[in-house]
Amino acid sequence: MKMLRLYDKSKIDWNNILFDNKKLIALLIPIAIEQLLNAFMGMADTMMVSTVGAAAISAVSLVDSINNLVTQVFAAMAAGAAIICSQYIGSGNIKAGNKAARQVVLTVLAISIFLMAVCLIGREKLLYFIFGQVEADVMENALIYFLITVLSYPFLALFNAGSAFYRAGGNSRYPMQVSVVSNIMNIIGNAIFIYIFHWGVAGAALSTLISRVFCTVVIFYSLRKPKQQIVVSNYLSIRPDFSLIWKIMAVGVPAGIENGMFQFGKLAIQSTVSSMGTTAIAAQAMTNIMENVNGIFGVGVGICLMNMVGQCIGAGRKEEAKYYIVKMCWIAQLGILISCLFVLAITKPVTWLAGMEAESATMCFEMVVAITIIKPLVWSGSFVIGYGLRAAGDVKFSMIVSTITMWGCRVALCIFLVKVFGFGPMAVWIGMFADWTVRSIIFSIRFIRGKWLKAALV
Repeated sequence: MKMLRLYDKSKIDWNNILFDNKKLIALLIPIAIEQLLNAFMGMADTMMVSTVGAAAISAVSLVDSINNLVTQVFAAMAAGAAIICSQYIGSGNIKAGNKAARQVVLTVLAISIFLMAVCLIGREKLLYFIFGQVEADVMENALIYFLITVLSYPFLALFNAGSAFYRAGGNSRYPMQVSVVSNIMNIIGNAIFIYIFHWGVAGAALSTLISRVFCTVVIFYSLRKPKQQIVVSNYLSIRPDFSLIWKIMAVGVPAGIENGMFQFGKLAIQSTVSSMGTTAIAAQAMTNIMENVNGIFGVGVGICLMNMVGQCIGAGRKEEAKYYIVKMCWIAQLGILISCLFVLAITKPVTWLAGMEAESATMCFEMVVAITIIKPLVWSGSFVIGYGLRAAGDVKFSMIVSTITMWGCRVALCIFLVKVFGFGPMAVWIGMFADWTVRSIIFSIRFIRGKWLKAALV
């Protein structure tokens, strides 16, 4: 990481930096807590569903690989919102930031409703096309779970956007509070619908839908209040401003394609794993949960960094933007090391509490060990630097690199190892490690050369 120390200290006003340690902590900690609790709630969700049986957890895992694709599209739109709004705030043009926020709301609502309709209409054909002839009870559960969770797409999209508005204005605490309450509601709903009413995967899906409706209603009610950086009100009066929508889409579409390619790649991998049987599917599902937990602090750092770099670029403070990228890479690397060791320590207890079969639990533990060794070494350069580049507006480069490394390393290598050498689900992680490593090298070179600094949006 020493080679990344390429910022000119003499060009930074250290007495007047945008984010001193106090502001950085106030922005980062709520984001990290929110992401961490979301991951733990996701783990608890999976554990509760697993008590219904292997077919249930396998069905949820398969459907969530599709849901995660859609979620990443929404996350990309939220990232676009955060970048645009934070750059306007950095430039001092709050009015333009509010105007952009209204267009983001209209855009994500239209896109999410369209995706919901497509998935509802082609639900059965889509599942059979992606996963083929999986076991009958797995497919039956998958069809039920997919039907209900698809209805939550618009609410998830709007909540992501609303949270991004708050973070762009430096308030990450409020979205965290709403998310925590929503996740608790989800767990309580699972307990009621799964254990009391015995609705299985339908109960888990219904609980998810209710919690997402709740958090969306709360966040958009609060966005109407005037004493904050970004204010969005009079929702019915919003009309499309296509020039502004185009600027938002110029960030959101490449980020959406990048995130979408990641999830398409995961679907291709998931399709390969699904052919290995229920034991491998269950092991991979739990390993995915564990990997999400040990990387969640790093994701929180990246989300925080987007807002920091966006404001710096909007204010014309390029050296300060470089400084924050380097600093946050160090913070992320330390946080990931600690969280990887923590997750490794809890993996066996979690698989036991989840009631996983011995073979699945062993597979899961072996994959978590490999992740614990490799992830702290390369993840930070692969992802955190990318968040910084995108926040400056360098989204096309990030999209192209991530897409190439995803398909060239993660997907191709995984399929090759499975089809040619007969690897089990560990092949998924070998491909992922290769992807992280190559991307880390390329993003580091891009950062050092500084071309990303010429992509300011406002």
